[in-house]
Amino acid sequence: MANNYKNAKVDLTSTSPTVLYTAPSSTTTIVKSILVSEDSGNADTITLTLTNSASAVFSLFKVKAVSANATVELLTGPLVVEESEILKVTAATANRLHVTASILEIS
Repeated sequence: MANNYKNAKVDLTSTSPTVLYTAPSSTTTIVKSILVSEDSGNADTITLTLTNSASAVFSLFKVKAVSANATVELLTGPLVVEESEILKVTAATANRLHVTASILEIS
């Protein structure tokens, strides 16, 4: 088994669902942290979903508040993401939020 430590990051420049991370084939991923930073001086909200290999969408955080100029840690424990599953984030307002995930891929 190979362990690969990575990060995934996005600047949410629109209000459309944006892919944060897709687990590669033959890989199980442990997401240790998902940080959301608000950098415009305005409070906002974020939604985080997980799409499985059958294209079913599961809500992990629905309209989670992020205060102005603040950083929020979404996870209180590790999140397991299986092969081909997709983490997506959606901002309520464009150009306010940055998202960074700390990831361990096991293949």
